[in-house]
Amino acid sequence: MKYVLVTGGVVSGLGKGVTASSLGVVLKDCGLRVTSIKIDPYLNTDAGTMSPFEHGEVFVLDDGGEVHSVLLSDSTGNFTICLSDNDSLVSYFRSVLYMASNLKDEFSNNVFGDEIQEFVVDLDLGNYERFLDVTLTRDNNITTGKIYQSVLEKERRGDYLGKTVQVVPHITDAIKNWIESVSVIPVDGKEGPADVCVIELGGTVGDIESMPFIEALRQLSFSVGQDNFCLIHVSLIPVLGVVGEQKTKPTQHSVRELRALGLTPHLLACRSAQPLLETTKEKLSQFCHVPVGNILNIHDVPNIWHIPLLLRNQNAHNSILKHLNLSKATPPDLQEWTKRAENFDSLTNSVIIAMVGKYVGLTDSYLSVVKTWVGGSNYMPSICALLHACIACSLKPSVNWIAASDLEDDSALLTPEAHATAWKTLRNAACVLVPGGFGDRGVKGMILAAKYARENNVPYLGICLGMQISVIEFARSVLGMEKANSEEFDTQTADRVVIFMPEGSTTHMGSTMRLGSRRTLFQTPDCINAKLYHNSEYVDERHRHRYEVNPNMVDVLEEAGLKFVGRDESGKRMEILELPSHPFYVGVQFHPEFKSRPGRPSAPFLGLILAAIGQLEAHLSQHQDGS
Repeated sequence: MKYVLVTGGVVSGLGKGVTASSLGVVLKDCGLRVTSIKIDPYLNTDAGTMSPFEHGEVFVLDDGGEVHSVLLSDSTGNFTICLSDNDSLVSYFRSVLYMASNLKDEFSNNVFGDEIQEFVVDLDLGNYERFLDVTLTRDNNITTGKIYQSVLEKERRGDYLGKTVQVVPHITDAIKNWIESVSVIPVDGKEGPADVCVIELGGTVGDIESMPFIEALRQLSFSVGQDNFCLIHVSLIPVLGVVGEQKTKPTQHSVRELRALGLTPHLLACRSAQPLLETTKEKLSQFCHVPVGNILNIHDVPNIWHIPLLLRNQNAHNSILKHLNLSKATPPDLQEWTKRAENFDSLTNSVIIAMVGKYVGLTDSYLSVVKTWVGGSNYMPSICALLHACIACSLKPSVNWIAASDLEDDSALLTPEAHATAWKTLRNAACVLVPGGFGDRGVKGMILAAKYARENNVPYLGICLGMQISVIEFARSVLGMEKANSEEFDTQTADRVVIFMPEGSTTHMGSTMRLGSRRTLFQTPDCINAKLYHNSEYVDERHRHRYEVNPNMVDVLEEAGLKFVGRDESGKRMEILELPSHPFYVGVQFHPEFKSRPGRPSAPFLGLILAAIGQLEAHLSQHQDGS
């Protein structure tokens, strides 16, 4: 096995995950099979109990593994994957201050579970899946918590035969064994191990919590040999506004720290607002002991799909292949990526989407649903579901974030300006999306948004909680059940249209949710979603919830016109709802955004955008044969 390790220095939030994913794309296009591992040094065993305000969205894998995002936001709520200000350091610290001001405790009900063991993983694994088109597992995400837990379990069983259990060698050995065992598991549907394993070490070199991983990786590099281990260090090259000069000193210190820990980078991936000057590269080469040809520059680009092309154009693959002695590889052409990047750059028309959510203070919370863009109108897209769907319709997504609580009646009295703005934004949108969430904050506003969309024939998509919201609204407005509610928000309500799942745990927050890929059976081929899913009889999508539609209420709801066109294999768990009298009123209990891919947009998201621009019927008629 060949290993490519990606580390980061100077500051966090530089885009190590995007860099690692893009390197994987280039190597894959060289004819190599690529897998990936993400290391998160935090003590949590997974990200399942971590606040979306602090760490962003949880990403769910097929096997129920969950991962979190760690990207930062700037003062406008946009992402700093690409630092777009001239003064990169100011931009970075502004983003840190913004995040600090937005930490909340809005996750008291953020719990998970089912009959199988489940974990949470880092959102970067979502990047890997989308970029590399692979299916990863929970084991592809390593955390300090997982490592210590496995070592302590062995100690309790007596596996160490009474020895003193220490960080070295027991923790470091566990890390190495985990990496070596997971790296050989195929993730691309083919037999046998991959050729290259890309490992991303989260955090910043010098962080105390990452020290055991640094030591384990140092030992791994020595044991596998230099021909099988390539280290790429991602660092920041800031430009101070007063001087206007590209500064290499932060990177020099970062590399010095890395070398002091026993690891020497073979390539540098330098993040900057503008392309690096040759004099800057020569200075980096001289003081970091890295050849000029191995100094890569990842500067700001129009969209994220340019990053693999940027690396290819700088011959990053040649440097890696030469170091790893991979002579069988072929030159990458990246035709699909080139076309994708250029197509997006040329788009001019857009569609306005109202995103009514709970965590709009930190848009990272809905990162798989839509990745916003850097620098106001300077869009910097990620590989996310709304983007995929809009690109398929030759449109740019224009996402207007609405804090659900601003739509509520109380807001009209307390913050009338925010209330008026929220409703104006909602009414100007071509479609409405209500994503998932936990807790009762903003629920009244979501119900009002669902009601507005239903009564005004505005295309609506509710995901997870968004589906449950549409059921509550329908029961209240159409069935006259004024007290209709979810047990999550009112445990004493008489009209429980949404209930706590029987297999869930009420005492533990971690690993107590229904997670992972589950099968949904279409109840009729003559429904919008069955047609959007290419006339399939079933669909496998990823779940993350602990509340569901009350099966005892289904008959009453369907008699009133709401149809549950998708159910689980038992027939008792509602998965997809539609309102036949509405152009597009859809709710899904699963999270279709997790399996959306470039060129293969998620079916519900594609349906939402098509309905928003009035092309849904034409699309369904054109694809009646399931193509």
